[in-house]
Amino acid sequence: MRKVYCIGELLIDFVAENQGSDLSKANEFTKKAGGAPANVACAIAKLGGKSSFIGAVGKDPMGTFLLKVLQDERVDISLAQRSNKFTTLAFVSIAQDGERDFVFSRGADRELKYDKEIQKDFSGNLVHLGAATALLGGPLEETYNHYFFDALTKEAFISFDPNFRSDLWKGNEEVFIKKCLSYVSKSHLCKFSQEEALLLAGLSSRDPVEKACDILHEAGAKILTVTLGKEGTLVSKGEKKKVVRSIKVDPVDTTGAGDAFIGCLLYQISRLPSTDIIFEDRPEFLKMVKKANKAGALTTTQFGAINSLPGPELLDLNC
Repeated sequence: MRKVYCIGELLIDFVAENQGSDLSKANEFTKKAGGAPANVACAIAKLGGKSSFIGAVGKDPMGTFLLKVLQDERVDISLAQRSNKFTTLAFVSIAQDGERDFVFSRGADRELKYDKEIQKDFSGNLVHLGAATALLGGPLEETYNHYFFDALTKEAFISFDPNFRSDLWKGNEEVFIKKCLSYVSKSHLCKFSQEEALLLAGLSSRDPVEKACDILHEAGAKILTVTLGKEGTLVSKGEKKKVVRSIKVDPVDTTGAGDAFIGCLLYQISRLPSTDIIFEDRPEFLKMVKKANKAGALTTTQFGAINSLPGPELLDLNC
């Protein structure tokens, strides 16, 4: 089994549960561990896989809490860093249908420093890059770019998720698109929401997502998985496209659903004798996506991301 290195932010989600989508009216918040790459690392470890988190938290009680959560989930935190900056916070509102909105107060996540000794560990393994805060400049972006280059040169299997957050990129969407496309063009697997696929392709919400996939393939994307909520996931390999259906659930919080999906998918890929199988015209990859859809759906049935991640007993991963 290969190891998956998850690079990006680890932060506190202060979640306004059952208080609507307007944060200005929220009075009560629940502290949750969050950050998309950290969620992915936990999803993999919870299924019995090997994952390592690379990111920075503060030398404060919040940072200590976050690292303990990952450690309790059996994620390797030996490559995580502690910064003198305060731990990054996100304030999350949840609408009645489970959809979320975010407001960020950034701190330690941007302080991640590059460690050249890590690159040797990428060889033969998987590297997952979550970009919610990673492309906003500063030391984190410089380090993120270094690790991406290392993953390429060490021929690691690379997974990329843009994790677009409108609160972080208001008025600078074109910069976000340009930066993301350099990752999309060289990654083996990209995971997008429908909104992200259309955004990166330069299309509007009225355009079909299949058109967005065609544009992104022209930009160099190899395999695209576009999560469509309750409709499932669109898998695109150039001209070959198929929607893989999901299971029906009653969602209460969609936080972490996409992370559970890609975490479950990467876990299954890490167990393959060769990653070549996912590029071939065979049904195995679609079956893997179907199980990943189930992981994402089950995560929406509880509040919070990490504590809602399903274990292997719920996913029939050995079937």
